[in-house]
Amino acid sequence: MTSVVAAFRRRVAETPDSVAVSAGDDHLAYARLDAWAREVARVLAGTAGVRAGDRVAVCLDRSPGLVAALLGVLTAGAAFVPLSVDDPAARVAEVLGDAGASAVLCGPDDAERFAPYGIPVLQVPARPDGPAAEAPVADGVTADVPVADAPVADVPVADVPLPETAGDDLAYLMYTSGSTGRPKAVMVEHRNITNLVTGPNYVDLGPDDRILQLAPVAFDAATFEIWGALLNGARLVLAPPRQVQAEELGTLLRHGGITVLWLTAALFHRQIEVDVKAFAGLRTVLAGGDVLSVPHLRELQSAVPDCRIVNGYGPTETTTFALCHRVDPHEDLGHSVPIGTPLQNVDVRIVDDTGAPLPDGTPGELWIGGAGVSRGYWRRPDLTEKAFTTSNTPAMTGRYYRSGDLAVRRPDGVVVFLGRNDDQFKLRGFRIEPGELESVLAGHAQVRSAAVGVRESHVGDRRLVAWVVPEGDTLDRRALRSYLRDLVPEHMLPAAFVALDALPVTGNGKTDRKALPTPDWTSRSIYV
Repeated sequence: MTSVVAAFRRRVAETPDSVAVSAGDDHLAYARLDAWAREVARVLAGTAGVRAGDRVAVCLDRSPGLVAALLGVLTAGAAFVPLSVDDPAARVAEVLGDAGASAVLCGPDDAERFAPYGIPVLQVPARPDGPAAEAPVADGVTADVPVADAPVADVPVADVPLPETAGDDLAYLMYTSGSTGRPKAVMVEHRNITNLVTGPNYVDLGPDDRILQLAPVAFDAATFEIWGALLNGARLVLAPPRQVQAEELGTLLRHGGITVLWLTAALFHRQIEVDVKAFAGLRTVLAGGDVLSVPHLRELQSAVPDCRIVNGYGPTETTTFALCHRVDPHEDLGHSVPIGTPLQNVDVRIVDDTGAPLPDGTPGELWIGGAGVSRGYWRRPDLTEKAFTTSNTPAMTGRYYRSGDLAVRRPDGVVVFLGRNDDQFKLRGFRIEPGELESVLAGHAQVRSAAVGVRESHVGDRRLVAWVVPEGDTLDRRALRSYLRDLVPEHMLPAAFVALDALPVTGNGKTDRKALPTPDWTSRSIYV
C-alpha cells in the first residue's frame, strides 16, 4: 500500500481544480490544499526542525486549517498526534510527554496554553490563495516559544526539502483509554489508512460524493471521514467546530449536499428519534462504535428507503473499520444487526482460548489480521505483545489483533457480535477502560474506592455511572466532577455519581459489576 501523501497527490494531479474541502461558503481546491500542506510541512521542518518519524501534536477545531495541518504533518514525514481543544491540562501534558512531540500546531488562542511544554508552538501558515480564517502568524511560529534544537537554519522555508513518504511510515498516534490507569497510543501507519479507503468493499466513494466531517479529530472515525474523501477525489464538508445538535443536522446535510455520513450508534439512534427525515438525500449512512438498534434501523428504512445503511465495526488498533455489514432492505435481522464481513485485504478469525480457529456457528474471540492492523502501542511493548500475535499455522498465517470481543460466524460468512470478554465498554463511540477512570477517581481524597460502568437511563439512553464508596460520611459530587474535569476527557465524565457503603464483589474478590445498582434516575441527588 502506498502512503497517504502519494495517494492524495494522485488525486491532485487528476483534478487539481475540484473542491477538496468546504466549510460553509469557503471552498478549497485540491491543488490549493496540496500547496497549503506543503507550506505547513516546510514550516515544521524549517522552523521547528521536525524530521521524518517525529511526532507533531495537532490541537485545532474543525476548519480547513485543521485538514491542511494533518496533511502537512504527513507531508513532512512526521506523524500527527490529535488533541481535543477541550482536553484538560493534565491529559495534554501526559500525551505530549508520552508521545515525545517535537512541536504543536494550534490556534492563536491556544499558544500560551502550550508554551510551558518547551517545544515549538506553531500556527498554521497563511493559505496560498489568500487570507485564512485561522489568523496565522506571518513567520509560522508563536513569539517567545523555544524552537527545536536542530532547525534548518539559514534556509528559507520555501526551499526546505521534503522527504518521500512510504506506506509503512507512521501516520498518527491515537490515544485510547488504558486499563492500567493511563491512556495508551495506537500506532497507525500510512498503509493502514490507504487500505481503509482505497477501493472499499463496504461503501461506494467517488469524486461526486460529499462526506461530512463531524467526528472529533481525536476519534478515529475522523480517519474515515477525512481520508475517505480526500483519497477518492470527493469533497470533505466540514461541520461547524461546535457540537451539532440532532435538530440541526438535517439542515447541515441538505445545505452541504452530503451523500455519505458516519455517525456513532448513539448519534444515529438520537437522530432517528428527533428527525429521521434528516437522512433524506443521503446515499449511505454508516453507523457503529456500539450495538445498533434494530427498531431504529427499521424506522429509518421505512422513512428513507433510498438510504443505504452500513453497520461498521472495528477497534482503533485495526484502523476504524475491520468488518462492515451493508443492511439489505429485506433482510431478516431478528434482534441484532450483524457486524458483517471483512474489509478488503482484512482477515478475521473466530478462535478458541488457545488461538485455534473455530468452525462456523461456534462462538469465540474475534481476531483481526491483514492490512488494517496497526503497528501496536507506542512505547508499550508489553501491551503490544499481549494484544497482537503472529500465527504461522497452516490455517492462520500473519499478524492478528486480539480484539477481546466475542463473535460467531454464520454459515453465510457474516459475523455477529456477541459482546466483550472483559470489562471494557464503548460509549458514544469512545472506548473506555474502567480501570483508567477508576484509578483517577481513587486519587481523590474523598474516595475510598470506586467503580464505573454504563447503565440505561429512564429515557432509554446509555449513560456513564460512577459508584463511589466515600472516605467519610458524605460525597461532594460537585467537587468530584470538578476534579475529574481537570484530568480526563469530556467523554469520560460520569453522568451520575452513586454513593455506596461498599462495592459488591464476586466470589474471587473482584468487583461484581453486574451487581452494581441501577441509579434512581429521577433523584436529583445523583447529579451534579
